[in-house]
Amino acid sequence: MTTSYLGMNSHTGLSISEVEHIRQSVRDILVTPVGSRVMRREYGSLLSALVDQPQTPALRLQIMAACYSAIQKWEPRVSMTTITFERGENDGAMYVDITGTRSASGQPFSIIIPLS
Repeated sequence: MTTSYLGMNSHTGLSISEVEHIRQSVRDILVTPVGSRVMRREYGSLLSALVDQPQTPALRLQIMAACYSAIQKWEPRVSMTTITFERGENDGAMYVDITGTRSASGQPFSIIIPLS
């Protein structure tokens, strides 16, 4: 039996599905700098410190590791299978594409998060 979960949209206050709540949580984890949350200083990721660095293969690996470790620590509802890092061709923006499965149901999960 699968339990259906409803979450709350952090911008509108309206109800959202479990998948949308997971996406919202993953996005929040990745864009929150470690040390910025009062009473939960370890929450977040190290991405904010990496985004403005020169683009090198080592940086790509650091970004992937920062995403993996933060999501692994803070979002137990997702098991990640791939993390790719892309740069927009027209706008030069950076994106992290995360795919995996939802831990409870095994259903596919994916999200693309702009970093800049």
